[in-house]
Amino acid sequence: MIAEVLGIGTELLLGDIANTNAQFLSRELAGLGITVYRQSAVGDNAKRLHAALDYAFTKADMVIACGGLGPTQDDVTKEVAARYFGREMVLDEASFDAIKVRFAGRDMPENVKRNAMVPKDSILFPNSHGSAPGVCIEQEAKLMILLPGPPHELEPMFMEHVVPFLRQKTDLVFVSRRLKIIGIGESRVEEMLRDLIDAQTNPTIAPYANITEVALRITASAKDAVAANELINPVAAKIYERLGDNIYGEGDVSLAKIVMDMLKSEGHTLAIAESCTGGLLTSAFVDMPGSSDILMEGVVTYSNEAKMARLGVAEGLLKDYGAVSPQVAAAMAEGVAKSLGTSVGISTTGIAGPGGGTASKPVGLVYIGLYIAQKGTSTKELHLMGTRNEVRKRAVVNALDFIRSKL
Repeated sequence: MIAEVLGIGTELLLGDIANTNAQFLSRELAGLGITVYRQSAVGDNAKRLHAALDYAFTKADMVIACGGLGPTQDDVTKEVAARYFGREMVLDEASFDAIKVRFAGRDMPENVKRNAMVPKDSILFPNSHGSAPGVCIEQEAKLMILLPGPPHELEPMFMEHVVPFLRQKTDLVFVSRRLKIIGIGESRVEEMLRDLIDAQTNPTIAPYANITEVALRITASAKDAVAANELINPVAAKIYERLGDNIYGEGDVSLAKIVMDMLKSEGHTLAIAESCTGGLLTSAFVDMPGSSDILMEGVVTYSNEAKMARLGVAEGLLKDYGAVSPQVAAAMAEGVAKSLGTSVGISTTGIAGPGGGTASKPVGLVYIGLYIAQKGTSTKELHLMGTRNEVRKRAVVNALDFIRSKL
């Protein structure tokens, strides 16, 4: 099955919001064995949307349209789809009843009823996070699925209702396993796995990269999940053999969660002292439930005065080596741990840019300090590329990985 993902909304064309729905849907469709031929976007204009459907169905068997299902006059997706397939709009009483329940005890605007108007004889997907149901129209070997635009509505609807529906369209089961990689870039990963990638048939191997890490998606098709995993297992084993500890986890697990669980399992407590990362490292832990079991405190000691007063960094170290140095990073990690009595202390200090760099200490130079009771203190020097915020984010990931490597 060939698909097109069509984003609908003038806000997409103006750049007011990022089209994250296309990214999500393309990733999930690939896992179902459905090829996305094209991603496109069109504004809230009935004539242009109709033309976009005309073009999409010359190349694709299925169009998944995101957005334009709401109650306002510029929400035209359902009406255009109904006209395209020669159907009238009808009120779905079950959807309208669900909307009335959502508005119980509040005034319900009259136009909200439009959320329950759908093309006749269409399949509906319940919306547990909003008012407008999803819609599916099948006609003359064409399949069109209409989903709400807000990701917090679209994603659960797709996973809970659309995925089971699409799985009924094939006799094969598609299983994906995602390996998460840190410490080496996408080009290096591809180089190390070149022969496996070149020889791929079933399963397939696809690398994905963002600014902090790389993921490898291994996807196999088979008669059932057990058979698909039997195809994946030997390929995954070869990848683990080559990449080793650079693979830190699988699926949606975060590096911070891996590190937090390691700290918990070894009975550690943690204190964090940040300079250039400005609280991002602490936030990586606080984002996760259960972090209070190990995280005692995170402090941003941006100035030299704060490093001396809060962490006990010696003035002589700052004068002799500067704030961005392995000596100061080590003193920060030790100072924050010992001031709170934690068994682990981690610190960051560096030059995030765009200014402030010198020939000896360029922008992107970052030092990580790590103190672990009974093991001592160690530091790591990084030379990071990117914008100010990219340098900060990369420093956080490297700090987490430094903890992982030393525990």
